[in-house]
Amino acid sequence: MSLQRISVIGAGAWGTALAILAQRAGRDVTLWPRRAEQADALRGARENAAYLPGVPLDPGLHIETDLARALDADAVLYAQPAQHFRGFCRNAAPLWKGAALVIAAKGIECETGALLNEIAAEALAAAPVVILSGPSFAAEAARGLPTAVALAGDRADLVEALMAALAHGAFRPYGSDDPIGVEVAGAVKNVLAIACGIVLGKGLGENARAALITRGLAEVTRLALAKGGRAETLMGLAGIGDLILTCTSLKSRNTSLGFDLGQGKPLAEILAARRSVAEGVTTAAAVATLAARIGVEMPIAGAVHRILAEPAAIDDEIRALLARPLKRES
Repeated sequence: MSLQRISVIGAGAWGTALAILAQRAGRDVTLWPRRAEQADALRGARENAAYLPGVPLDPGLHIETDLARALDADAVLYAQPAQHFRGFCRNAAPLWKGAALVIAAKGIECETGALLNEIAAEALAAAPVVILSGPSFAAEAARGLPTAVALAGDRADLVEALMAALAHGAFRPYGSDDPIGVEVAGAVKNVLAIACGIVLGKGLGENARAALITRGLAEVTRLALAKGGRAETLMGLAGIGDLILTCTSLKSRNTSLGFDLGQGKPLAEILAARRSVAEGVTTAAAVATLAARIGVEMPIAGAVHRILAEPAAIDDEIRALLARPLKRES
């Protein structure tokens, strides 16, 4: 299976980085920005100054504003915010020409608690789906620094073809046959990163952050298992790998947002000052909805959801977590 023509939907930092990486791997790449003015700026500057400054765009990278032409590809990588995914599927369905769909967004639909692969099965049933996730700051990957991600899907031939199509230099995709586990891990780690940022902002120390990462991993694992994923997936790149990266660096949009909350800044003020989306903000509510519906205990994720709704409750939520009953670790 040859995947020569790659299209990327969404020209934020990660979408632009994926387009750059695919082109370096020798693919014929099209980048589809959501806004026409953004497309004009990319064509003019040959750089995504707003989201990925300092990384030039090769003249051979196509910037396309027509969705039908962008979808005429062997594989389409979706890299817009998770909450826009259902709308994308609805718009793309009548235009789909048999491409593989690679979901590179990390989130859970807020209104329904649906995973993005579940939305695709419902709204874009013609597309075979693969999940791309893992520890990957866009700027580092685009600069050619070593980056490893997971590509997870039910079709081994498609996963292997995508691995071959995207691998180049220091960018290394690893295959997985557990798309549910990979997707749940990528979504929930953003919520846990907000919790870790709050801990840093409140000055609660590295011990507390390490405990949050570890107990947060237990929460993600419970949710992944309940949805049909596998525990060993959470020990891989999409699980503990992404959790470590996101929860230990203020380069993470979600960790830095949590840090600002811990410092006492209002959520509305934090969001107004940002251009990029912190997926954990909307995913926190989605995780709470999903966990309650299927009966999975997720106290840290639940606390983050309540804090985002009422930031003044940070101290109360911390006290409540520390007062939970003692129990065995496993």
